[in-house]
Amino acid sequence: MTFEAVVEAAVRVVEVVGAAIMVFGGLAALVAGIPRMLRADTRATAYQTMRRELGRAILLGLEVLIVADIIRTIVVEPTVESVLVLGAIVIIRVLLSFSLEVEMDGVWPWARWRMMGKTETSSPPG
Repeated sequence: MTFEAVVEAAVRVVEVVGAAIMVFGGLAALVAGIPRMLRADTRATAYQTMRRELGRAILLGLEVLIVADIIRTIVVEPTVESVLVLGAIVIIRVLLSFSLEVEMDGVWPWARWRMMGKTETSSPPG
């Protein structure tokens, strides 16, 4: 077995892991969210909680898939075309990750510190 074949097999494993994280994380968010929706005391926040957990699973899966793309491009003889394709894939996945993070948190990442300051000062003492 050649080095390239071993690396390609490893990349496939990493891709499967990334996809599995998204699938099983999504299922876990759904399974955990259904009981919250059925209980009166957690019904109001169940949707947002489930959505946040699903977003986290997707973000983690995307990060793992980016790792697989980077490994593939580094190990395979890099050409201008393969580097450009990797760049496009990484940019698309980073934009997806960024938009998911904004969607989950409700604030821009660079404004998160302001929200943390408000929650700390607005909480009652004690």
